[in-house]
Amino acid sequence: MRNVPLLLTAILAAMTALASASEPATESRPLRIVVLGDSTVCDYPANSPIRGWGQMLGEGFKKPVAIRNLAASGRSTKTFIAEGRLKKALEEPADYALIQFGHNDSHGKDRPESTDAATDYKEFLRTYVDSFQKAGTQPILVTPMHRRMFKDAKVTEELRPYAEAMKAVAEEKKVPVIDLYTLSGALFEKLGDEGSADLSCSAKDRTHFSEQGARAMAALILPELAKLDPRLREAIK
Repeated sequence: MRNVPLLLTAILAAMTALASASEPATESRPLRIVVLGDSTVCDYPANSPIRGWGQMLGEGFKKPVAIRNLAASGRSTKTFIAEGRLKKALEEPADYALIQFGHNDSHGKDRPESTDAATDYKEFLRTYVDSFQKAGTQPILVTPMHRRMFKDAKVTEELRPYAEAMKAVAEEKKVPVIDLYTLSGALFEKLGDEGSADLSCSAKDRTHFSEQGARAMAALILPELAKLDPRLREAIK
C-alpha cells in the first residue's frame, strides 16, 4: 500500500491535465488556434525573404493566444491529408482551425497535388470541416488570396474557381469563411501593380509574400475573425 499516495498523485495529475484540455479560454488559458495551409501561410526562417500570413497572425492579438502554424509549402488539400498533416493538426488542442488551400490545388492536372475545384477539392474540404468539428474545434475556411498578377490593371482570376468552391462548402456545412480572395484582390487593385510590389518577396515572385505582404494579409484576416466570435473580438487588437 506504500504506492497508494503515488497512485493518487498520478490520477490527480491526469484529471488536471484532462480538465485543462477541455476548459474554456480564460485569462489563465489563452485562445488556441491551429493554422493549416500552403507556402502563402507557413512559417519561414529569419534569413528567408519569404513570410506567410500565419507567421504574422499573432501580432494582431492584444490578449495571449496560442497559435500553432502547421501550414507547409507546396501542399494542397489532397497532399496535406496524404502526408498525415491533417492527422497531426487534429491532435493539437485548439479552439479554432484556420484552413487555407487552393494555390497548389490549382496546378496542372498532371501534378500529384492538383485537385479539381468542382469535385475532389470540395470533398477534401468537407473532410477538414468534418474532422475538426468531430474533434471539438471550430473550423474557419479562408479562401486563397489572389496571386499578385494583373491584366489591364485588374487582378487575374485563375484562383476564382477554388475560392468559389470553398465558399460553397462553407455554406453547405454552415461554417465560417473568410473571403481573402476578394479582400486581397481589392487591396492589390487599390495599390496597383507598382504600388503593391513591395508586398511580394521578390520582383519575379507573384505568389509569395515579403514580411510586409504577409502582414498585410494577416491584417485583412484579423477584422474578419473578430466578426465571427466575441472571444476572438475581445482578443484582437
